[in-house]
Amino acid sequence: MPEPGPDTELLRAAAREFLELFHTENPRAGAVGPRVAAVMREIDLTGTYWHTSEELTFGARVAWRNNERCIGRLYWHSLQVRDLRTVSDAGRVAAHCFDHLRLAHNGGKIRPMISVFAPETPYRPAPRIWNEQLIRYAGHALPDERVLGDPRYLAFTSGLIERGWQPPSSPGAFDVLPLVVETVEEGPQLFEVPAASIHEVPLRHPELAWFADLDLRWHAVPVISNNRLVIGGVSYPAAPFNGWYMGTEIGARNLGDSDRYALVPEVAERMGLDTSEETTLWRDRALVELNRAVLHSFRAQGVTITDHHTESRRFLTHLEREENAGRRCPTDWTWIVPPMSGSQTPVFHRHYDSSPQVPNFFTDPDATHRGLHGGPPAFR
Repeated sequence: MPEPGPDTELLRAAAREFLELFHTENPRAGAVGPRVAAVMREIDLTGTYWHTSEELTFGARVAWRNNERCIGRLYWHSLQVRDLRTVSDAGRVAAHCFDHLRLAHNGGKIRPMISVFAPETPYRPAPRIWNEQLIRYAGHALPDERVLGDPRYLAFTSGLIERGWQPPSSPGAFDVLPLVVETVEEGPQLFEVPAASIHEVPLRHPELAWFADLDLRWHAVPVISNNRLVIGGVSYPAAPFNGWYMGTEIGARNLGDSDRYALVPEVAERMGLDTSEETTLWRDRALVELNRAVLHSFRAQGVTITDHHTESRRFLTHLEREENAGRRCPTDWTWIVPPMSGSQTPVFHRHYDSSPQVPNFFTDPDATHRGLHGGPPAFR
């Protein structure tokens, strides 16, 4: 029997708090007392406990509901939960991640989805997924110190090459990086993402024909894969999840940021804008057209996407529902306000409670470092 200690007492308290929440919001589950007693006995015997399928589903959905950085939480009830807690080896974790990409894509009608793999236990660490998202693009260093592809993943790309990944013989701007899954027994393992799991949208502009010459594209399903899901004190480090894109995530950030694809100056030049001084607002005008192209292209391909004005209104609907239910709605203003035209959206003009709640998703510093630098391994 494990020796009781501070960690065990924290787990017992977290488990009790979660179970009370679960039974309060799910009256059909019956009285909470017998379940709490059973979980406390399980913790005393094993140092941890196993969520029921219903508890796992509820916990994952509430983690989305509590995620203070997500503007799309209105849909938290619709999250599809894949219970893969018996999966702990790297090969099967990777295979299920690739299944996740196909299932979530759903022919373009994106399904909010989470795949929950084996939890941390006192006897065996859980698997880790290194990549920030299941689909990310490589960054290739060029001789003139420019980067072909995504500069955010320049170091990650170099780290994977050192581990044996061979990039395409003719590198491009949108080379999909391999998935890295690490287990305590196997160490980091690299898996090429199958073509059948890669769904991308070619980007075109509704009016500017030359935009197609930029040869841009972006992947359809944003599956965040290096966050830790915590439910009732139980930690699931490998729990990739997705909603669908808000257009500004691609147009204003991934393609527009100066430390990412930095396309605003090129779009402005092709538009013939006066870039001689900032007062012409050439950056703003080019950024709008870049974002229009993203929204137009996804819709033309029948792939779910939303715009920042619509999603801002929907978030306030979610906030009102949470308040009416007597619940707090933790919100990080810096993440909820869109990265363009912020003051034109209703989420801009108010204050929020930013205190985190659990269940929730958390990003560990070491996971963040692995996702950007390709190491060091979690288990050494």
